[in-house]
Amino acid sequence: MRAGTGAAFLVLPWSGGTEATVEEGRGGVLVRGGALLGVFLICVAVLRRWIAGGVCHSWERQDGKTVVVTGANTGIGKETCRELARRGARVVMACRDLTRAERAAEEIRKSTGNGNVVIRHLDLSSLYSVRQFAKDFLDSEDRLDILINNAGVMMCPKWLTEDGFETQFAVNHLAHFLLTNLLLPKLKSSTPSRVVTVSSIAHRGGRINFDDLFFSKRPYSSLESYQQSKLANVLFSRELSRRLRGSGVSSFCLHPGVIRTELSRHVEGWFPFLGAVLRLPSLLFMKTPWQGCQTSLYCAVMPGLEGQSGSYFSDCAVKEAAPEGRDDEVASRLWRESMRLVGLKETC
Repeated sequence: MRAGTGAAFLVLPWSGGTEATVEEGRGGVLVRGGALLGVFLICVAVLRRWIAGGVCHSWERQDGKTVVVTGANTGIGKETCRELARRGARVVMACRDLTRAERAAEEIRKSTGNGNVVIRHLDLSSLYSVRQFAKDFLDSEDRLDILINNAGVMMCPKWLTEDGFETQFAVNHLAHFLLTNLLLPKLKSSTPSRVVTVSSIAHRGGRINFDDLFFSKRPYSSLESYQQSKLANVLFSRELSRRLRGSGVSSFCLHPGVIRTELSRHVEGWFPFLGAVLRLPSLLFMKTPWQGCQTSLYCAVMPGLEGQSGSYFSDCAVKEAAPEGRDDEVASRLWRESMRLVGLKETC
């Protein structure tokens, strides 16, 4: 800026050294404000790109393959179904609310042109419902190429399922454990096949408390319960891979990212003031459901992952699980205890 002429001169870096005259006062403020806004928007774009993480670049067709996705009528489950339908798969949406599920299925059929998208009832808070779903599926479907254990609850109050189990551990782990084991015959007859289990970075710091899995002896903590259930997902996926080695069935687990979905409704319920506070930042700092489904999709369809069976993924890449998630002794013990709790004998 030069003085002595009654005007301010601003040298613009993109002007090739020429000088642009800007009236002092409001005009100068507007220019500076515009520059700051431009820098801010660039920073936001870079931040959003970083938050979005990896994208599944495989467009491998899935024609002739059958996929089951739990918790499929909303959030990342719905977007996972859409992407698999877009690739030609027969998609079985396993959902508790059939009305919402049918609306989601119809939307997916229309947007992808794939009419081979069906819904089936599955209530993961009921082991009876899990068994009924598995029986109906085994009786009616020819194959199962991909099972995606996607559904879950997060930091809900201390509720008990109809089987008397604490809800987060029951829904997030035990129900998917039972479902996977019951569907193993179809997975084995459809090899190469995959089991994809959606866990969370929250498994870090988690602990499997074998003496009190359901918080019947200690004060209930929704966060500790959630961490325990997500750690159980990682350990289950790892032990499943070990037990299925050489069978042609691969097992993967993953952290999808921090995503703005209905999963956070209980967090906002505990702290109502957080609802409004979280909504605006979520536009900047959380993944969209489409971005959140990318790692699930990657583990489901990316060719050549068989050698990574048992691994933990995030942002479409292998990452190292927390030490708690790599304890094979705990994984084996959790498997045996889970078998007892759901009433299964050894299946693999």
